[in-house]
Amino acid sequence: MKTNFNKVLSVIVCIVLIAAVALFTIGCSNVNDKGDATPTPTPTQSADNKETVLGEGEKQFDFIVTDADGNSTKFVIKTNKETVGEALLDVKLIEGENSTYGLYVKKVNGITADYDKDKTYWAFYIDGEYAMTGVDSTNIESGKVYTFKIEK
Repeated sequence: MKTNFNKVLSVIVCIVLIAAVALFTIGCSNVNDKGDATPTPTPTQSADNKETVLGEGEKQFDFIVTDADGNSTKFVIKTNKETVGEALLDVKLIEGENSTYGLYVKKVNGITADYDKDKTYWAFYIDGEYAMTGVDSTNIESGKVYTFKIEK
């Protein structure tokens, strides 16, 4: 009888520990290096379901992502940031590394371009023209369409 009680108690303790670890992991998933909670932006779908609206703010611009297969995804970005790069980093659409030339974008909308691996990179366009400035030094201009395309 005592052996059965010990087995049941051991199982209950294991279940409680697993639940505690799971809850702790979920609770810490949105904490940055400083320990501050970083809310993930909640995208909203437009009425025509062809674009996703991200962010909040007074400024607004269209942003298009074109993958290696030529598939395009359109976003409407709302922000109070000054540059396109700041706005896209803020809504977590781009990731990259800082270099002496500015932000080197390696991932856009979850898609990685790796020049060292397959000679692909993210090209930055403004109104369909190859940008002469980096995304992190391009000021947001009303009516402009900003695009990242994977190229070789």
